Amino acid sequence: MTPPDDRPPAPESGVAQVGSARLGAWLTALLAAPVLAFFCFAAFSPASLRVPVTAGGPITIWYLYGLGLIGFSLLLGLIYVIVTNRAADRITRGGGIAALAAILSLPYAPARAAAAAEPVGVNVTASALFMTLVVATLLITYWAAKRTRSAKDFYAAGGNMRALPNGLAIAGDLISAGAFLGLTGLVYGVGFDGLVYAAGYSVGYPVITMLFADRMRNLGKFTFADILSSRLAKTPMRIFAAISTLFIVIFYLIAQMVGAGQLVELLFGLDYVYAEIAVGLLMVCYVIFGGMMATTWVQIIKAVLMLVSGGMIALLSLAAFGFDYNALLAKAVALHPRHEAMLAPVTFAAAPLSALSLGLAMFFGSAGLPHMIMRFFTVPDARTARVSMMWASLFIGTFFALISVIGPSAVALVMADPQYTTASGGLRGGGNMAAIHLAHAVGGNLMLGFVSAVAFATILAVVAGLTLAGASAVSHDLYANILRKGPPDERKEVRISKIATLVLGVLAVVLGIGFKTQNIAYLVALAVSVAASCNFPLLLLAIYWRGLTTLGAVLGGTVGLIGSVVLTILGPAVWVKVLGYPTPIVALDPPTLIVMPLAFAVCIGVSILDRSAQAARDRAEFDGQQSQPGGLLAAAD
Repeated sequence: MTPPDDRPPAPESGVAQVGSARLGAWLTALLAAPVLAFFCFAAFSPASLRVPVTAGGPITIWYLYGLGLIGFSLLLGLIYVIVTNRAADRITRGGGIAALAAILSLPYAPARAAAAAEPVGVNVTASALFMTLVVATLLITYWAAKRTRSAKDFYAAGGNMRALPNGLAIAGDLISAGAFLGLTGLVYGVGFDGLVYAAGYSVGYPVITMLFADRMRNLGKFTFADILSSRLAKTPMRIFAAISTLFIVIFYLIAQMVGAGQLVELLFGLDYVYAEIAVGLLMVCYVIFGGMMATTWVQIIKAVLMLVSGGMIALLSLAAFGFDYNALLAKAVALHPRHEAMLAPVTFAAAPLSALSLGLAMFFGSAGLPHMIMRFFTVPDARTARVSMMWASLFIGTFFALISVIGPSAVALVMADPQYTTASGGLRGGGNMAAIHLAHAVGGNLMLGFVSAVAFATILAVVAGLTLAGASAVSHDLYANILRKGPPDERKEVRISKIATLVLGVLAVVLGIGFKTQNIAYLVALAVSVAASCNFPLLLLAIYWRGLTTLGAVLGGTVGLIGSVVLTILGPAVWVKVLGYPTPIVALDPPTLIVMPLAFAVCIGVSILDRSAQAARDRAEFDGQQSQPGGLLAAAD
């Protein structure tokens, strides 16, 4: 049995503690079918989706399919929450809906007339807004530091967050550089292929709602390792979980550091290397002084601001074309080098297996992200975890739907304007800066400063959350639960976490410099791929399959981790784009299509053959979890 310090909190009364495993599985399968078809069309028959919805119109079936998937995934997640909560959950109450409407119903304020004459370089207005928001987030960190008195405060913000703010904080982990800057840059560069990423990221979060959110909250305490060690052998699972967490955090950190560095370089004219160092210093300050408390509240504030700024940019862009989306797309098609081909996927057809592999990673990988898992422990119970994940899915889906306007608008309003391009025709500041230039094009320096400040704050908050996840793997999983002998010492544990934060900060700066030219959304996809290959199989089997043993989990997870990292290094992402070799050794990019099934096979095969005493204890521990009130597979099963 688990030691007293690792026991999960007492569940709520009744079977409503967790949702029906059968319902979650059926809804996930129902969503998986159109998602699989979506990526199959992109890989094998992109021309079939290039058919216009109306004769001669620029909107294609592909566009409606992508947005339809986002809406369908949100609907299924909502059905799960409502059914599980007996149709009486707070997500259906008018106050919450009114609050969401207030965020999404954004006023339109004409500002384009002033934009044309203003330059994009360093300017007082943009810099002042940028610095104001940075100072505000530091003040939040100071406030949080005064209220961080225990390990629970540092790792889980006290564990008393409500569903709506925690949902905003979860959404804030994604609607950052990977969404706003990276996806807009992808649409700007290659066309609607970028919307494949938007739809792919969106559909993964309702899956977390339906399969994991409430169960993770019941099993864990602070980290991914807490979940696994709740029924498997403590020491080997914590060692594996700490290693996998660090690898995933590092991959994800690279994406955020690249976006932050390019943004500071563009806005202030600062050399990229010095920009990375400045970002690293701010990141370390957030985590060392404020912990999860500061990170959570910065995430909440910047998620609201990002939703507002994204909505404003979308409205102002549409206003430039008289709110005629067809006219906007027509202008984008005329200017884009691919012309009509930008309205449907093309690049995925060149590597169809890679397209399917990407879809698999996006659908399942988000559930295995360590910094995402930590968010389930900032709430008091499983019910709140489930509802907060549904809010997060709604915010994420709404924001990604806005990319369908923001991306083509960047093409239509930025691509032909010489003030945003270099002499060679490239985008000033790099391909990830298309959204920032669009903000200036539609709103002048005021909008540029506001959007730049919000984008930078989002990146910093995500980086802080990632760093906290990595540092907690060292301090909580390795030191406090394995290396330390004797009674717990929370002060020393937090101190070690802060030292680990410094080390991760230095590493993040170095890797951010090395991956400068990579697209942010693509780098995020690599991190999600690693999570899908090593963490997702272990989470799914640990929660739903009695037969999983410690030996099977360690070997299967190790195969997934090593396989995904090694094949990623040998693939186009690192071998060609970073190391400079002409061709990759492994063409599959990402390698999830091979590695994730292999990890599952090893986990299941080894567990079936395992007849050790530890295996018997593992299976007995699973039975014990199910016998608890509101156990993991309870509610209508």
